[in-house]
Amino acid sequence: MNANAPKGKGVNKMNMYIEKFGQARVNAMLPQMKQVGNTEGIKFSYGGYTGNTLDSHRVIWKAREDGGSLLQDKVVESLFKAYFEEEQSLGEPSVLINCAERAGMDASTIFEGDDNIGKKETFEELQHYRRAHSVTGVPFFIFDEKYTFSGAQTASEIMSVFKKLL
Repeated sequence: MNANAPKGKGVNKMNMYIEKFGQARVNAMLPQMKQVGNTEGIKFSYGGYTGNTLDSHRVIWKAREDGGSLLQDKVVESLFKAYFEEEQSLGEPSVLINCAERAGMDASTIFEGDDNIGKKETFEELQHYRRAHSVTGVPFFIFDEKYTFSGAQTASEIMSVFKKLL
């Protein structure tokens, strides 16, 4: 979560990647991510904007409160599709509401009046995982509190952890 990023539309996603990782790393990273995505049915697109994602995390938290892990998973999938495939900014409340509705959730109450719904809980979870697992970036995967991965992983790498857990 980047709570310090600008709210609303945010900044150009590609420019942010280049600033964060450098042009050479971006040039190497994006084709690999597209290839892995294609094998999984994900059509990565790197246009659009990125910014403050605090509100998207609040929506994710609220989804679990309202409908458990199943609804939360559907909301996350909808958010990922919007950001990674549809070039929509997760800093815009209208995008978040649309994603929630697409997943079967009403998120409008999160953006009507009280902007603190889920904020405290989201920050508490963030601090917990930073301390417990030294999380500094996303994606970050935790398996049975024993194995962790940071960054995009191939299916075979993730499967190797499942095999260890069995």
